[in-house]
This record gives sequence, structure tokens and C-alpha cells, in this order.
Amino acid sequence: MMAMPGKLLVFEGCEGCGKSTQIGLLHAALGRNERFQQLQHQGVVPNLITTREPGGTGLGLEVRRLLLDHSSEAPMASRAELLLYAADRAQHVEEVIKPALEAGGWVLCDRFIDSTVAYQGYGRGLELGLIDQLNQVATGGLVPDLTLWLQIEAATGLARTRQRGVADRMEQADLAFHQRVQRGFEALAEQHRDRIVAIDGLAPLEAVAAEINVVVDRYIQQWYAPSLMI
Repeated sequence: MMAMPGKLLVFEGCEGCGKSTQIGLLHAALGRNERFQQLQHQGVVPNLITTREPGGTGLGLEVRRLLLDHSSEAPMASRAELLLYAADRAQHVEEVIKPALEAGGWVLCDRFIDSTVAYQGYGRGLELGLIDQLNQVATGGLVPDLTLWLQIEAATGLARTRQRGVADRMEQADLAFHQRVQRGFEALAEQHRDRIVAIDGLAPLEAVAAEINVVVDRYIQQWYAPSLMI
């Protein structure tokens, strides 16, 4: 896929790492960021949206229900799970992400391609080469401009999810599965240091948000230096 004027920022991590909360906090913080506001006033960044996988489209909501609320007596096959995530992503990129990026906007996304590698590759043990191929098909080659990985131990994250009450199908998997997922994210961070930034997910909520704001502001200055007068 050709480079687009917009930016895709993805939040990744194990269950209970705080992605959804931090996406909301970053969205609000960008409304107060002087550099980002300048870019919006200039029309350089015309819009800012938040979305998620699975479930970022109408079709994706149905897929999300199948993936996370599936309660059939027969367990979902790992390859079926992988293909459902790929279908959700293909629709999401085509309907939501790509149009926003083509217009120059920013997309803040809760999970993207790295989650599939970590969960279905490292967690389920499916072939990483196959997953890479499916990600290429689903995204048309789209890669995040910045991935914020909220680093947390799998056991700690699962304990947080259990405090919330009802767990979805993925959260119900055993600790060993989630530890493999954690190792997957660690491996990805090593492989893609150009775009994956580790954030201490164990820090207090406000400290995590502050660290994310510093990282994102640094990237704003790198990406848009010619347009910024501050």
C-alpha cells in the first residue's frame, strides 16, 4: 500500500493492560496539544477518530460477537478464529481506516496486526508466515505509523480483567496461553523497534497517560516539522 498522508496509531498489549482507557485519554489530550491543534487548524490533520478490532464496523460487530461471545459446545478452531479476525480487519481497513488516512486524518486503533501475531501465532501456535500473509491480504500492506505497546505481565492483566466481572472468550483462556501472547508482544517489539514503543503499563494511570503523551508529541514533531511554527 502506498504511503498515505494520515497517521495510524495502534494500542497493543495483553488483556487488562489498559488500552481502551489510554486511547480515550490520548484522544482527549490531543484536543489540548498545541502542536496537534495547530495542525488541525491548518487543515493538515482534518479529523481524529478512535476505533477498535474486532468490531470497528457494522460487519465487525457481528464478527466480534462470534469471536468473543462464542459459547458453542464445540470449541472454535484456531484457523477459523484467525480467518474471522482477518475478515474483520479487511472490512475495517476498507470502510474506516483507509478513508480516514487518505484524507490526512489520524486513526487511534485498539489492536491491529500485532495482536493477531501475538494471539493466534504465539498464543495458538499457528504458523507466523501464514499470519503475515493474511495480514497483508487484509490490510493491503498497511502498517501502523506508531504502535504503543502497554507492557504488563500476563498474570497481572488477567487479575485486572477478573475484577471487572464477566470475562469474554479470549480472557477465559488459561494463564499459559496469555503468557505465550505476552512473549509474542515482546518478540514483536524487538523485531519492529522502528514503530513499536514500549510503555510501562504497570505505572499509575496518569503516569501511563503522561508517558504516552510525551511519545506522541515527539512523533508529531518528527512527522510534521515543516508545518509546525511552534
